[in-house]
Amino acid sequence: MKANYIIIPLITIITAGVGSWITSAGMDWYHKIKLPAFTPSGSFIGMVWTIIFILAAISALLVWNSRMVLPGSFYMLKEGVMTLFILNAVLNVVWSLLFFNMHFIAAAAWEAGLLGLSVVALFILIWPISRLAAWLLAPYAAWVAFATYLTYTVWALNR
Repeated sequence: MKANYIIIPLITIITAGVGSWITSAGMDWYHKIKLPAFTPSGSFIGMVWTIIFILAAISALLVWNSRMVLPGSFYMLKEGVMTLFILNAVLNVVWSLLFFNMHFIAAAAWEAGLLGLSVVALFILIWPISRLAAWLLAPYAAWVAFATYLTYTVWALNR
């Protein structure tokens, strides 16, 4: 068995776990702030993130295990994509830290925009390697766009 079948899911689980832990620690504050009427329930948000993390891990595995020959340095492209996946994981956790721990809602909205850009960049870079791997990130991009708007709206209601 290749090590990446353990490492990639492990990184995904750690990212999800740290984000969840930070989020849980800020729930008392979260329940006291004004939220827009279109805010999904916590259980729905948790379900969406679970699906997104599973799809992202599969996408990363497809990219890493791809043997496609492309013009130029394919291995540099693959390593760049994997580095961007790591950066994306860090941005994901930082959003939770900014929003739920530090209560910097405006900064979290900007950071969510960066998170969304990282997902779009992943989609574009992955497309020539594996269209399936790229499409697996589409729900992530859509959710982060919604979450960015939601974060901005929460900021507007609570400034």
